[in-house]
Amino acid sequence: MAKQKIQKPDYERMLRKAGVRITRPRRIIIEILAGTDDHPDALEIFRRASAIDASISLSTVYRTTKLLERLGAIHRHAFEGGPSRFEQAQGEHHDHLIDLDTGDVIEFKSDRIEHLQNEIAEALGYDIVHHRLELYGRRRKSR
Repeated sequence: MAKQKIQKPDYERMLRKAGVRITRPRRIIIEILAGTDDHPDALEIFRRASAIDASISLSTVYRTTKLLERLGAIHRHAFEGGPSRFEQAQGEHHDHLIDLDTGDVIEFKSDRIEHLQNEIAEALGYDIVHHRLELYGRRRKSR
């Protein structure tokens, strides 16, 4: 099931509130992140940004994503076997299925999984504070 966006995040406001100057390169990067519904890595963000402004550096992408991550505006995912990828922090909780052949990240939500996790934590005497579920697979071949 695809993630439904609630509203476009205002990363520029978050950065200004944190006292960060909004340069043209940084504005382009945050617009890319605010408008994406996939899970780009830093190199993909750089490719998209440099297509708009060739003067943008990869280090600016790294610094901007690190700032946004520190502010809780984006999540960094280190999916097995690949570079860190980013997604918006807002929206409903969801889990990920990573296609090992294509690298595609499929978001899904399962009330059954959520219930089972809570049931297990309760049986062990815990309250879940945070969790991530990542499944790795390959598409089944048609027979």
